[in-house]
Amino acid sequence: MQIFSWIGYVFGYLLWAFYELTKNYGIAIILFTIVLKIITFPFSVKQQKSMAQNARLANKQRELKEKYGNDKVKLSEETQKLYAKENVSPMNGCLTMILPLILLMGVYYAVIWPLTNTLHLDSGSVQAATGMLAQVPGGFGGYNSYYGELEIVNHFNDFRNFLPFSSTDMASIEFFSKGFNFLGLNLLSSPNSSPFSSMVWLIPLLCLVSSLGTQYLTLRIQGNANNMQGCMKWMMYLMPIISAVIAWQVPAAVGFYWIVSTVLSFVQTLVLHRFYNVNIMTAKQEAARVLLREQEEAALKPVLAYSPKKLDVKSMDSKSGKNVQNTNKGSSTASKKNKPGKKKNNDSGSYMGTSKRG
Repeated sequence: MQIFSWIGYVFGYLLWAFYELTKNYGIAIILFTIVLKIITFPFSVKQQKSMAQNARLANKQRELKEKYGNDKVKLSEETQKLYAKENVSPMNGCLTMILPLILLMGVYYAVIWPLTNTLHLDSGSVQAATGMLAQVPGGFGGYNSYYGELEIVNHFNDFRNFLPFSSTDMASIEFFSKGFNFLGLNLLSSPNSSPFSSMVWLIPLLCLVSSLGTQYLTLRIQGNANNMQGCMKWMMYLMPIISAVIAWQVPAAVGFYWIVSTVLSFVQTLVLHRFYNVNIMTAKQEAARVLLREQEEAALKPVLAYSPKKLDVKSMDSKSGKNVQNTNKGSSTASKKNKPGKKKNNDSGSYMGTSKRG
């Protein structure tokens, strides 16, 4: 809660700036949520890229499971090799999913704690003011923990003589309390404690309709509507119901923020599907991978073909000639030494033989 409150404290400056610009808290929430969606859009794109990477590796991972399904250690090793080869990290999508959630929780605390996080009043004075609600009849003590600051702004005219704030802070609270009427709805009122004629009950109803409608359309756009089975299908209906129940119990400003955030998230989904859907991202990643391989191959130094040195025939001939001469000299010398005397004509061992005398 501390880190969420700190983020809400930072975001409160932007929310207050939009309120001073528009003089209406509902419009300020809309503009503020648009800015938040723009800030978190790069994380959504990165998450979409991570989904495309996982889709591209799905078939290869399935093959590994079929091949090494019985050997968990080998399957883990081969999976890590696959990630390294494809330059994919399985943790890429985690931060992109967690960070927008942290920012959204910060916005939530900027909405429900307007004195601390939007007007940035002294924390000691705010605690003294919210503690006073426990002594006021009418059930304000139930909101002392979370929604006491909204109740003070909502009933400022009733509490102004008892609030421990300076004249400057009182002027800021009074200015802030006059801008919570949006399209005839008091965003500081809670649906469960407001009369039917106030029409604030529309806030939880719109929370339910917007959540169900955008989830269904998102699944249809992404082509996953027919793949929802079991608990996932029930969660698609359960979460909107839970959000509607919460919106019924909290000040309408909180429920209104959820409605705006849900609608803008659906618009963001349409943009992502148009320019960053899984098929497009997979094709781009595959093209980038092929281009990288080509660049790596082009960067390698070409291996020269083996070409033997030309033989110096003349040199070899001269050398071989000398060797032949030396050999002939040696052989002639040897033959002189070993040369037998002249054979007689009647030598029967002569090759040509001798003519016989008659």
